[in-house]
Amino acid sequence: MKITPLALLTVFAATSSAFGLNGAAQSVTKSTRALGFAGKAPLVQAVDIQGNRLNTVALNDAAEGAADAKAVRGGATKGPLDVGLLVYFALWYLGNYYYNITNKMALNAAGGKTGFPMAISGLQLGVGALYGLFLWFAPDARQRPKVTVNDLVKMLPVAFCFMGAHAASVFAMGMGAVSFAQIVKAAEPAFAAVLAQFVYGKPVSKAKWLCLPIVIGGVILASVKELDFAWSALISACIANTFAAVKGNENKKLMETEGIKERIGSVGNQFAITTIMGFLLSLPVILLREGSRMGEFWELCKTSPAVWQNLIASGLWFYGYNEVATMTLKKTGAVTQSVANTAKRVIVIVGVALVLGESLSPIKLIGCSIGIGGVLLYSIIDQLVAKK
Repeated sequence: MKITPLALLTVFAATSSAFGLNGAAQSVTKSTRALGFAGKAPLVQAVDIQGNRLNTVALNDAAEGAADAKAVRGGATKGPLDVGLLVYFALWYLGNYYYNITNKMALNAAGGKTGFPMAISGLQLGVGALYGLFLWFAPDARQRPKVTVNDLVKMLPVAFCFMGAHAASVFAMGMGAVSFAQIVKAAEPAFAAVLAQFVYGKPVSKAKWLCLPIVIGGVILASVKELDFAWSALISACIANTFAAVKGNENKKLMETEGIKERIGSVGNQFAITTIMGFLLSLPVILLREGSRMGEFWELCKTSPAVWQNLIASGLWFYGYNEVATMTLKKTGAVTQSVANTAKRVIVIVGVALVLGESLSPIKLIGCSIGIGGVLLYSIIDQLVAKK
């Protein structure tokens, strides 16, 4: 399957960063003020049963009282369908799906298992870094962060783990089937639990520990009949899980730093800074691992457009879907997040396997279902237990 819809990619990139642009909201506000609607009394005003006019404060107090009473009774107001949230979900899933496909196509075009996974993973971050810089300097784009040098130093562990997790994931997908790498990566909660308990001193509930054998068992079952099994793919995916788990814990520590949230400004800014720093940290690793073959890689890029086209596309998809995922999860609750992540993995594993012609044997599907089901249970088990 040849993917060259640059127009589709441009639409996704623009839409995925729409929440970072301030022009639309500001223009609506300005136009409303210009028409003279703001600050004027309405033509029809509320009155009480004696005919006295109610002021705004009284109306607000009455509304808050009604809301509190309804909350006590357990009622809820049914709002309109959140179309924006549905669009975020669609773009998140679409971006993740196309990232996995274009990433695998770039790896295959560059030599597959004997190719240049480190160069591709690093340059993908480079593409994202350029796009992040564009969002800061483009007219009417997102507000730039006001971080200090000390803030950047504190962000180094997060950026390094981000780079390591991404590079190891690309290695895993280059060494074996994308679907297999995704199944192993679904076991990340097991790594996060061990690190949280024994490294960061944050106890994990017994209920969560009991879910981990289900996750691990599902991954093992999915690996038994894997036609494209490779130990290097399994080990790389496990390394990616370790980096991702450490990154999550380090990010929590970072966000506890006084004033850093305000100086960064937004989640989009944090991801952009992390991507830029991750790209810079990847350069020495690229030179150490594949530096002697950079001439060969450059020739491949010149003679095979599939390499650089899919590299750029995968870099943009990666940056875009991560930003959209962040915004999507920010607007949803914990249970919805867990279900959304589970659904995303299922869609990506099955969809990518079908497109790339990877094996989907019954035993692999059963193992995949058990593993991902275990991840979902792990994510919501504490809430389920607490309800009892």
